[in-house]
Amino acid sequence: MAFDAFALILAMLALGMAMGRTSLLPHNASEVLNLVVLYVCLPAAVLIYVPQLHLQWSLLGVALTPWILMGATWALVTAAARLWKFGREQYAVLLLCVGLCNSSFLGYPMMRALLGEDAVQYAVVYDQFGTFMLLSTVGLYICARYSGDAPPGPRQVALRIARFPPVWALLLGLTLMPEQPPHWIASGLQRLADAMLPLVMLAVGLSIRLRLPREELGPLATGLALKLLVMPAIALPLSLLFGMPPLMLQANVLESAMPTMVSAAALAMAHGLAPRLCAALVGYGIVLCLLTLPAWAWLLGRVVA
Repeated sequence: MAFDAFALILAMLALGMAMGRTSLLPHNASEVLNLVVLYVCLPAAVLIYVPQLHLQWSLLGVALTPWILMGATWALVTAAARLWKFGREQYAVLLLCVGLCNSSFLGYPMMRALLGEDAVQYAVVYDQFGTFMLLSTVGLYICARYSGDAPPGPRQVALRIARFPPVWALLLGLTLMPEQPPHWIASGLQRLADAMLPLVMLAVGLSIRLRLPREELGPLATGLALKLLVMPAIALPLSLLFGMPPLMLQANVLESAMPTMVSAAALAMAHGLAPRLCAALVGYGIVLCLLTLPAWAWLLGRVVA
């Protein structure tokens, strides 16, 4: 399963990079693909996995982990920025791109590839109650503060959350959606959810940019090291502290090891915050995670064995 998924990831990433250098697709093709994933594939995945959740106290730890890691990100990025004298925009981008991971677009399919179908339900909790809420609150605040805009008020934050399609699916999954829906519904949702991985990787390939000016190499290296190595290293003892069962623990740490959240980088770029650094953190993070995620999965298999 993992080999098949990784082969598909590499193939779609390469295809996207190749097509991105041609005029076969319109310039906004990656944005269109991301919208399809956001409005169709991601809600379908939420509807599949949320009804399968069995509430337990350790799930609270999965939801809290992204919030704790954001606090750790703030402390570590602040220390690094002072030590190496990063600029204001670079500091803001690192706060966003280290603190927020790609827990849904990449996280859901990677959970299936590395840990199996049962692990995706924990990825949904991590994403919906952690990463997405952080993006809609702390993420908006960071962009507003460091771009010169007025910080968002409670009404703006609430409207942003209410307009997010997976939230509707989450509410439906927690209330009306049965754990075992009729076969024709389950089959249709599964097909839509399965389309998420190839569409996301094609979109990433279309938009990936790996070149960066020399002055931004320091922030790039710092962001990648913190995101792919330090954050999961912090999440591991946290997961043990919360008393998570083995599969939940593995899913929690692997979600923390995911690369930068594409939406977080896009939000920073929309506010004019170091756009080349944002694109590089996403691009290099996607490429490097194809090595770091299997390494973390291997390590976790020995820790919880």
